Amino acid sequence: MEHFFAQALVLLAATLVLLPIFQRIGLGSILGYLVAGIAVGPLGLGLISGAESVLHFAELGVVLMLFLVGLELEPAHLWAQRNRLVGLGASQVLLSSAGLAAAFWSLGFSVNQSLAIGATLALSSTAFVIQMLVETNQLGTPQGRAGFSILLFQDLAVIPIILLLPLLAGTQADGNSPQLLAGLGALIAMGFAGRYLLNPWLGWLAKLRNRDVMTASALLLVLGAAGLMGYLGLSMGLGAFVAGVLLANSPYREQLETDIQPFKGLLLGLFFLAIGMTMDLRLLLDSPFTIVLYLFILLAVKAAVLMAIGLVRKVPWSSTVKFGILLSQGGEFAFVLLTQAKGLGLVDADTAGRLNLVVALSMASTPLLLKLATTLLPSPDKTATEALPEEEATPSEHPEVVIAGLGRFGQITARMLVARRIAFTALDSNPDEIKLLRRYGNEVFFGDVTRLDLLQNAGLERAKVLVLAIDHAEDALKVVDLVRSHFPNVAIIARARDRFHAFELRARGVELVVRETFESALKSAKLTFMQLGVPESTAIELVRNFRAVDEALLEEQVAHREDWDKLLETNRRGRAQLASLLSDPDQ
Repeated sequence: MEHFFAQALVLLAATLVLLPIFQRIGLGSILGYLVAGIAVGPLGLGLISGAESVLHFAELGVVLMLFLVGLELEPAHLWAQRNRLVGLGASQVLLSSAGLAAAFWSLGFSVNQSLAIGATLALSSTAFVIQMLVETNQLGTPQGRAGFSILLFQDLAVIPIILLLPLLAGTQADGNSPQLLAGLGALIAMGFAGRYLLNPWLGWLAKLRNRDVMTASALLLVLGAAGLMGYLGLSMGLGAFVAGVLLANSPYREQLETDIQPFKGLLLGLFFLAIGMTMDLRLLLDSPFTIVLYLFILLAVKAAVLMAIGLVRKVPWSSTVKFGILLSQGGEFAFVLLTQAKGLGLVDADTAGRLNLVVALSMASTPLLLKLATTLLPSPDKTATEALPEEEATPSEHPEVVIAGLGRFGQITARMLVARRIAFTALDSNPDEIKLLRRYGNEVFFGDVTRLDLLQNAGLERAKVLVLAIDHAEDALKVVDLVRSHFPNVAIIARARDRFHAFELRARGVELVVRETFESALKSAKLTFMQLGVPESTAIELVRNFRAVDEALLEEQVAHREDWDKLLETNRRGRAQLASLLSDPDQ
């Protein structure tokens, strides 16, 4: 236990020292993680042992990342993009595999060895590419979506490559057919569960209102789907991605994303650290020419293929170069496939070790090459939107209105927005209310609105208006504090449960406060006056004057909230003024 604690401290310290430096000089966090891993690993200071075990555990970060990516892709949208997915992905995998196989065959490898190496190195790193797209805010751009389409196809291509290796090694591969059928059966079962079982189960858990239970269920869901695929010998990341896609339309999507995000961030960082720790740089010293040659072939062939695809699709030159570099590295699946190839006798241990180092070095070089390309080939502002001109950009903007709370108050606003066909995102902690409003096609999600990460996931930073209509006054004040601090440009229309709540909201700078019972109480007073024989015009005037005086009194109380004596004086004067007003409506 003490050994584990000491290693955790070393990893955290190395990360906190090196990561800010690399981000400060513009090289990104990934290279910082890799260098930190090399520094504390067996070939650095030797402070961490068991790097391979750390890497296997940290692969859960990639699994969680793919689940979160899947949550952002609705099945209908994914199906609509099937041509791009197959066209881009298949072109990249097949052409890169052929080019790499030809290059290694020319170096003296056999045909079967070259095909195995080419197919293995044709895959890119999902973790690295998506992290770089996120850091540069390009994941939602056409260029980012094209890159993701290729990565997703590569994850699917792992299955046939696993089946191909035994054939290339000359061993019997019939045993893999049941494995493939079992995988297809598992995917069908996951689709059925996602459509008919998961949402009712999550709804039942949501009614318990236990945050820890929801977090545990989110982790169980992701790891269960990944573990099922892993047990069948397929990609764990594919299982997690499919689970995410199946829940993309779920009202609990935002809550699941919020619960998983912290685990993903920590484990993904640990994955990059472990890649650095497992880099055997002694091989680079033993055979530097061979390693550099292999690295050049890998980067050059894959970049050339991707650039050719970009040019065929009439992508601007600067974007084409960056697109080629972005996916030119080897992927994390290469470590698994090379181990399998070594076990089958396709490649010897020395070749597998060199290729593993080449893959790790390609990951480390990608941020550097991308930074160099960005410096030498600056893109015009419109390049990002022209990355794939023949493809229609998918709208990624969130609605301009976010409604927090769908009880008796928030529902009225929601219904009127629906009537005017104004899109909105709504958050509530009541599964029944969510189920009702989602029937009308609204974006309504389960979650605790007092959590900053949930507000961010709901797209509040891109909204114009937040309608704050939750029941609990204290929670509403917490939300106001969060929004004022982190989203200062968002206008808040806040429901006040009573006068004191309205006072607290105004004291926090909320200008648009709606007192829940104030207007209805004034209407009740007007009707009472009229039933007692007071002329309607006089009753209306009484109500109008009372409203004006009371609102002015509230503003004055807010202004004097720090001075107790002035506040008491304001209260006494206000009561006297209201009493005088009601006795003589002409004043």
